[in-house]
Amino acid sequence: MRLINYKLMILLLGTLIVGGCSYPELKDDATLTGDYTYLIGPGDNVNIFVWGHPDVSQSVPVRPDGKITMPLVEDVLVSGKTPYELARAMEKELAVYIRDPKVVVMVTGFTGVDAQQIRIVGQIGGGGGSGGGGGGGGGGGGSSGGGGNSSRYSGQKIPYSKGMTLLDVIISIGSIGQYADGNRASIIRKINGKQQQFGLKIDDLIEDADISKNVRMMPGDILVIPEAYF
Repeated sequence: MRLINYKLMILLLGTLIVGGCSYPELKDDATLTGDYTYLIGPGDNVNIFVWGHPDVSQSVPVRPDGKITMPLVEDVLVSGKTPYELARAMEKELAVYIRDPKVVVMVTGFTGVDAQQIRIVGQIGGGGGSGGGGGGGGGGGGSSGGGGNSSRYSGQKIPYSKGMTLLDVIISIGSIGQYADGNRASIIRKINGKQQQFGLKIDDLIEDADISKNVRMMPGDILVIPEAYF
């Protein structure tokens, strides 16, 4: 897991501070539309197999600028492409040097494009395991490490997986913070190009095992966990 962009954290502090505002509760599947397609992003590792040409086949990391470099082809933009789209693009690039190249692309070390990652900001615990399971097919896929309680608010981001649920996210970050008010948590989600905010009941989910509160996540969701009032 990587630390969330600090500029985004600052923009979200206002949401955390006025966390007492009431938002409509998010109901599972209420806003889920369309199919999810994984897009390659910086930090991914891309395995490019060129049939009959092992000397050209490579496993390469995607650089922060979204490009890769491999034999015969330099500085190819791969960020934002599906593995299929990248394979076809590589065939076009390699056709200058290889007759009728056949390319297969596999992605490992999933991170994905920034816009598809799940961001978590606020009262976050620590010591999480890698990637949550369950939830209809997806774990977080992130490495361990929580925001800790050394500061009032912390932030993280984790890769999105198809079928990921709120519980998967909580498992991935380890826990919510000691002073978190889980039942005032919320999700900021972009719907039809506009950001909307929905309430969550994390305490009901974790403490009361109310599985109806285990909503599904969507790519690009922002999970906001405010501090409890004392």
